[in-house]
Amino acid sequence: MTEFCDDVIKLFPLRAIPDVIKLFRQQLNNREEEPDLTLLSIVTGLIEHSLTTKVLESTGAGSSTSHNNNNNNNNHVDGGKGGTAAVTGGDTTGGNFPVIRYDTVEALYKRFKSVLAPIEKLLVKTTTDSKFASREIIKKVSDIIWNSLLRSSYKDRAHLQSLYSYLCGNKLDCFGVAFAVVAGCQMLGYRDVHLAISEDHVWVVFGKTGDETIEVTWHGKGAEDKRGQSVAPGIESQTWLYVAGHPVVCNRYMEVAAIVSAINPSLTATSACLEVADLQQQLLWLLYDMGHLRKYPMALGCLGELEEVEPTGGRKSCEELYNESVRSAQTYYRNHHVYPYTYQGGYYYRKNMYREAFASWADSSDVIRLYNYSRDDEEIYKEFLDIANELIPQVMKLESSGHSAKSILRDASCFANLLRFYDGICKWEEGSQTPILHIGWAKPLVATIAKFDHDIRSQVIIKCADQEPQAQHPTHGQENGSKNGADDSLHHHNNNNNNIVKADANVTNGGRGANGSSGVKGNPLPKSLEALVGKCGEKLLNPEFLLQGGGQPFTTEESAPSSDGEGTTVSSAAVDTTTEVKPASNGKREEGATKKQQEGEEPEKGVKPEKQREKAQEPDAEPKRPIIVLYSQKMKGLKDLLLTEKLNTNAISLQITAQSQVQVGGKKLRGSQVSLGGSIGGTTGGTVTVGDGIEGNTRPKRARRE
Repeated sequence: MTEFCDDVIKLFPLRAIPDVIKLFRQQLNNREEEPDLTLLSIVTGLIEHSLTTKVLESTGAGSSTSHNNNNNNNNHVDGGKGGTAAVTGGDTTGGNFPVIRYDTVEALYKRFKSVLAPIEKLLVKTTTDSKFASREIIKKVSDIIWNSLLRSSYKDRAHLQSLYSYLCGNKLDCFGVAFAVVAGCQMLGYRDVHLAISEDHVWVVFGKTGDETIEVTWHGKGAEDKRGQSVAPGIESQTWLYVAGHPVVCNRYMEVAAIVSAINPSLTATSACLEVADLQQQLLWLLYDMGHLRKYPMALGCLGELEEVEPTGGRKSCEELYNESVRSAQTYYRNHHVYPYTYQGGYYYRKNMYREAFASWADSSDVIRLYNYSRDDEEIYKEFLDIANELIPQVMKLESSGHSAKSILRDASCFANLLRFYDGICKWEEGSQTPILHIGWAKPLVATIAKFDHDIRSQVIIKCADQEPQAQHPTHGQENGSKNGADDSLHHHNNNNNNIVKADANVTNGGRGANGSSGVKGNPLPKSLEALVGKCGEKLLNPEFLLQGGGQPFTTEESAPSSDGEGTTVSSAAVDTTTEVKPASNGKREEGATKKQQEGEEPEKGVKPEKQREKAQEPDAEPKRPIIVLYSQKMKGLKDLLLTEKLNTNAISLQITAQSQVQVGGKKLRGSQVSLGGSIGGTTGGTVTVGDGIEGNTRPKRARRE
């Protein structure tokens, strides 16, 4: 009895890439049956191992060599290790491409079926006629696969994601285990069991409505076993590892896309097999044409990378694919995926399009700020660390080597995106159990900021989210989006990102923005101005601040010393409390802005989106100044320091590396956070008010110093 229908059998042997494409097309176009995940995983895994891995060393180099030279049949293949040598030593008519015969695939298929035989017997005994899998059945499938794996430190190796690796070597990586469970459940007749894929983890969804979840594999280097547990809503599920409830939940066709996306063409860290990459690229285009990548941002990014290396004639460019990956994440996953932006930013970096790269990296940071950092986020942490400590410093080195008016060092929007990048990382740190930013982060940041002259830094209008409640709404995202100036046409998709992220941030903060805006309207004297009013009786107001909105609010000697950073912190806190006055007067250098400030600042906050859109479309005599909104307490504390003519590098480093996990509306602020007074000016729902931040902490510290 054969395991496959005649339509499948007649496609064998597979002698070249077009033959494999025909097999996948037959499976994807079959309206009577679902695509057979086991069959497709065996075929792709077999090809990948044949072209990227030497014949299994455990069988001995001699036997495999003699087989390569003399044996073109597969009579002794029974799904064991001998099958590997037989297939890899078969005829090669398309370069190095192996000939894949039907009996080889059938033998491996039967072996996987025999692995699941104990569960089939159990199902017969229980006589359950349910079409939907239960948690117990999925757990049993997971147990069988889990317990048959080799117990060795191989988890970080490549080419372990396919069923071929499991059947021939009893090795699987994290993705491979989860995929094997889903393929096993499909073989048992359960069509409701599907993969849920985040950016660094995978689990299973099942049930009549597909709402139930279960862990079936491990994550990371540890051997922690959570199998059988559900991915319940809670602190852990709100981390990046679980994308806060926005994974790619696959159907059968998207699971085929997952098989193809998981193909690894790499030979070494610096080389790859062209045949495997070509196969992966053609299969991804097949899936793309059928519409199965539309909701799969990671697969679109993978295809973009392949197109960047070897473009396909008549197809979309890699940049268009990267942009489509971003739009997919925005449309279907509420912009909770980071990698589409890092794909995009990496491409722009490699093409020396540094303005666009900065914007993409800032957009990726806009996404990560929606999460709390955990130790399971190691992969994305390394990604951001590489951007901050390797890529951005390299850009600065290249751009500062010459003196060009077109240099990004003369572009205020690039400086704004730099601040937005670090603001997202600082916000990611807040509320987490583990600090992120150490001195290794602070040094490159200070060095990068110092590359921008004061006249460029001073063009950026910095607002704080707590003092600008509507900043978290999409209408303010348009104002944020104008920061790119002439690059808007090239990078318009990032404007959408800002809109969506601000809305999501509003959701995660419990709708704080709407309450804040109504409070500003009803109170003639905002609470944030009370500190400024209270200080007027003690210090002289700065005329420049009153007339032009620039400089320090008070003419005081405490802001003069910059060596220790404490005096500057006082003025920083004071300026933070008056942010609602300052950005409005600095936003546009025209009479209309001055009139708006006199009438009140509500129109600037996006209360009427239609009017704001009209204003954004009006031509200005001067280029618009970039506007950014800071969300993290650390960056709010740096706000005034960043715009001073002479940078206080010690104060900036101290603020960035402060061991502070701030949770607005929850935990108390730690002492190191509070002592940097500027970082707490304007928090809402915290245990320290604006007045406390100025009078209760900064002045006693100054007294102790004296």
